[in-house]
Amino acid sequence: MNITIVDYGMGNLHSVQKSVQAAAQLAHSSANITLTADPEMVLRADKIIFPGQGAMPDCMNALNQSGLREAVLDGLKNKPFFGICVGAQLLFDHSEEGDTAGLGWFSGSVKRFAPATDSHGNKLKVPHMGWNTVRQTQTHPLFKDVADLAHFYFVHSYYFAPNDDQIVLGSSEYPNEFACIVGKDNVFATQFHTEKSHDAGLILLRNFINW
Repeated sequence: MNITIVDYGMGNLHSVQKSVQAAAQLAHSSANITLTADPEMVLRADKIIFPGQGAMPDCMNALNQSGLREAVLDGLKNKPFFGICVGAQLLFDHSEEGDTAGLGWFSGSVKRFAPATDSHGNKLKVPHMGWNTVRQTQTHPLFKDVADLAHFYFVHSYYFAPNDDQIVLGSSEYPNEFACIVGKDNVFATQFHTEKSHDAGLILLRNFINW
């Protein structure tokens, strides 16, 4: 089995690669894990991991200029696909960050957190950064052995606003509830960083390898 991490020049790529390798060991899998910028290798992959880090306009430009866009769209259509952070945001129609068009795989937008305060009246900082609980809103094979309300690591100023609530698989709060895991059919995508989320993140990736 070939698992490909898409390298379009944006993302915490080597950290993602190391975490996927560790997850493969947990899964007792001999999968070939490759970090690549070659569209042909992405097309030949059995499973795809699509990370991202940084500003949405920069990520979208890098994806388009790399020649990987069509290979990523092919993967969305045809094989198990895991989007991480901005790699998940890119799956939507549009982002408020730089008024940027996304890939349009999911209907909806990516919106900036509005100014808000917590229950003690303290102003909440943007970006939302640090550990936060994730509530599982639907059952899913990738949640096997992941406790509901497990903690995951977030770094983001923008959040998913899907048009269809049926694609929301998990949510968090800052301070209001927002979707942080979306998915449908062969696609699963998280706003948080699995590679920075210790055991819970590794278990999600292990489950993806076994999916």
